[in-house]
Amino acid sequence: MRSTPYAATFETHAAVVFLVGDRAYKLKKPVDLGFLDFRERADREAVCHREVELNRRMAADVYLGVADVHAPDGGVCDHLVVMRRMPADRRLSTLVRTGAPVAGDLRRLARMLAAFHATARRGPRISAEGGAGALLGRWDATFAQLRPFHGAVLPAATATAIEQLTHDFVAGRGPLFAGRVAAGRIVDGHADLLADDIFCLDDGPRVLDCIEFDDRLRWVDGLDDAAFLAMDLERLGAAGLAADFLDRYAEFAADPAPAALRHHYVAYRAYVRAKVACLRHAQGDAAAAAEAADYAALTLRHLRAGTVRLVLVGGTPGTGKSTLAGRLADRLGAVVLASDRLRKELAGVDPGRAAAAPYRQGIYTADWTRRTYDLMLTRARRLLERGETVVLDASWTQAAHRAAARALAADTRSTLAELRCTAGPAEVAERLARRAGETYRASDADAVIAAALAAEADPWPEATAVPTDGTPDDSVENALARLRLGPAVLGAAS
Repeated sequence: MRSTPYAATFETHAAVVFLVGDRAYKLKKPVDLGFLDFRERADREAVCHREVELNRRMAADVYLGVADVHAPDGGVCDHLVVMRRMPADRRLSTLVRTGAPVAGDLRRLARMLAAFHATARRGPRISAEGGAGALLGRWDATFAQLRPFHGAVLPAATATAIEQLTHDFVAGRGPLFAGRVAAGRIVDGHADLLADDIFCLDDGPRVLDCIEFDDRLRWVDGLDDAAFLAMDLERLGAAGLAADFLDRYAEFAADPAPAALRHHYVAYRAYVRAKVACLRHAQGDAAAAAEAADYAALTLRHLRAGTVRLVLVGGTPGTGKSTLAGRLADRLGAVVLASDRLRKELAGVDPGRAAAAPYRQGIYTADWTRRTYDLMLTRARRLLERGETVVLDASWTQAAHRAAARALAADTRSTLAELRCTAGPAEVAERLARRAGETYRASDADAVIAAALAAEADPWPEATAVPTDGTPDDSVENALARLRLGPAVLGAAS
C-alpha cells in the first residue's frame, strides 16, 4: 500500500505546488503583494527561470527546469518550476515535530550553509544591503505593510514596542553593521530558510525555495540568513536546537558576532513571517491571525533579549560592587569594565599590585579619577556600538561622572540601569579588613578612604539600592529583580 499520496497540492501566499508521482510542479500566482508582482505572464516566466538558477546553488539535483503550460488552443498560458519530489517524511519540520534526532543533520546543515556563504557572490552593491540604513529600511518597509493589521490581527502594543526596540538597536549600532560589511559578511544568500523547505536525506541536506523575486532581499548578512532557520526551529518548539544551530554556524563561519546581533536577526526573520501570515489572513486564511500574533510575540521576545544595556554598578568600598558587577555580567553575557583596573592601567601599574596613597593623592587625585572615568566610558562606547552589553564597576560617587554615563547611553540608544550597592557597617568593615590581608587586589581603598568617599559622595537618587549583606548569589538575584529582566531574556542572554 502506498504510504505517500500519488498526488497532492498545497498553497502559499505566492504559489500553488502540485505533487504528482516523483515530481513537484510550482505555479506562481498572478498576484501583486507589494513586495512582489507576478500579474504578468512574462514576469512569472522570468521568475520561474530565476528560481531554478538560484536554487541549484544548494540543491542542484532537485531543480530540474521550467515547463510551459499550454492552453487548449496550443498557446502558452503559464509556466511551472519542475522539481524532483522530496520525501515528506524527511522534511526537517516533520522530523522536529515528531522528536526525531536531528542534531547531526543540523550540524551538517550549519557546515553546508557556512561553506555556501564562504563562496557566495559578494560585491559593493551586495555589501550596501548590510549597512544599518539598509537594514532599517527593510524593517520600516515591513512596519508600513503591517500597520493596517494593528489591532485586528497584530496586538497594537506589541507592534509598537517592536518598532521602538528595532529603531533603538539599529540607530545605536552603526559601527557594528559597518564592521560586518568591512569583514565581507554580506553575501548573496538564501534569505528564506524554513524548516518546511529543508529535507534531511542520507547523503546530506537539500535546501529549497530561496528568495528569487527580489535580489536585494537575498543580499544579507550570513548570520541573518542562518537566523531565519533558528527562528523557525524555535517556532517549532525546539529552542535548544535553534541555539545549537546558530552556535555551529558561527563556529564553521568563524563569526564572532555578539549575542545581541543574533537576537536581532532572529527577531527580524520572525517579523517577516508575521507579515506573510498577515498577507495570508488578508487572502482569507482566518487561522493565520493566531500565527501572526505568535510570530510577533517571538519577535518581541528576541528584541528584548538583544537589548544593549549599560549597567552602572556603584557604591563605596566594601559594599560588594565588584563582586556584584562580575556576577551580573556573567548572567547578562556582558563585558565588565572596572575603574580600579583601568586606573592602574593608565598608570602603568599591574592591576593587582598595591598603589595605595592618602585620600586624593598618588593615582587617586581628581585628575587621575577624571582620566579613569573618561577611559572607561570611551571603551564602553566602543563596546555598546558593537552590540555588547557593558557593566561598569566604579564607585560612581560623583554626579558629573554619572551624567556622562547617561549621555553615553542616550547617544548609543542603550538601556541604562543604575545600581548602588549597600551593606551594613559591620559587613563593610569586615570586608575591608579581609581585603587588607590579600596580596593581590585591584582596589587600594581602606576604611579611612571609604569613609572619606562616603562623606563626599553626591546624592544618587536615580540609583536602585541593592543590599549585598547576604551571599553573592542573593545579591545578583536582587539586582536582576531590580533590573526587571524576565527569565526569557536572561535565558537568551546566557
